[in-house]
Amino acid sequence: MDRVTGKTVIVTGGARGMGAAFARKLASHGASVVITDVLADEGKAVAAELGERALFLPLDVTDENAWQSVVAEAERAFGPVSGLVNNAGIVHVDPIEKLAEADYRRVIDVNQVGVFLGMKAVVPSMRRAGGGSIVNISSIGGIIAFSNILGYVASKWAVRGMSKAAAQEFGADGIRVNSVHPGVVATEMTAASDRSHSMVHDQPLARAATPEELANVVLFLISDESAYCTGAEFVADGGFTTK
Repeated sequence: MDRVTGKTVIVTGGARGMGAAFARKLASHGASVVITDVLADEGKAVAAELGERALFLPLDVTDENAWQSVVAEAERAFGPVSGLVNNAGIVHVDPIEKLAEADYRRVIDVNQVGVFLGMKAVVPSMRRAGGGSIVNISSIGGIIAFSNILGYVASKWAVRGMSKAAAQEFGADGIRVNSVHPGVVATEMTAASDRSHSMVHDQPLARAATPEELANVVLFLISDESAYCTGAEFVADGGFTTK
């Protein structure tokens, strides 16, 4: 399978869950994958599993200098970057009245500022590659709202808008930018959440998604099959937002 052969793709939050599924899917279809995360042992294990066309690099997505280093190392290893999947994200649960400013800012820094810094860092490399595709992982929380996760909702709405603004700016360079909006996905983040499991009962497809199902969406967007798609939202939520 060679849908993304010759592409160099950075995946943030790639050590486990959806990010690891994205890395595996892209590698299985021919891409060279740079897996980044703060979870070094797990990230190295995924890279080792994928072989010589995969590389793990530690990355705090809120650190602009670290982003520059990751892009430079990706180029040295595999050539100019032609794909970026901004997947790293966190959530903090608290009602607004109890939400500490530091916890709110931490979510915004990872989920929103991290996406900004990632796009900023890869664009020069993508120009050298002759174009590319940026996939920003938002959420159905970036289309509708949920209580008790204000920072998460704010950040995911921001990612949706940032993707559209970046699509306008980078189109002339042949760089596409789209956002992906998963519903409940069966990962470590949702495994312990009773709320997540109860959410799926009332949606048309009454189950959580697998990470692999979201990886298929990301593969399409990184590949040239989606060459006319930019500034768009791709919702994979089992129909939750149809309610």
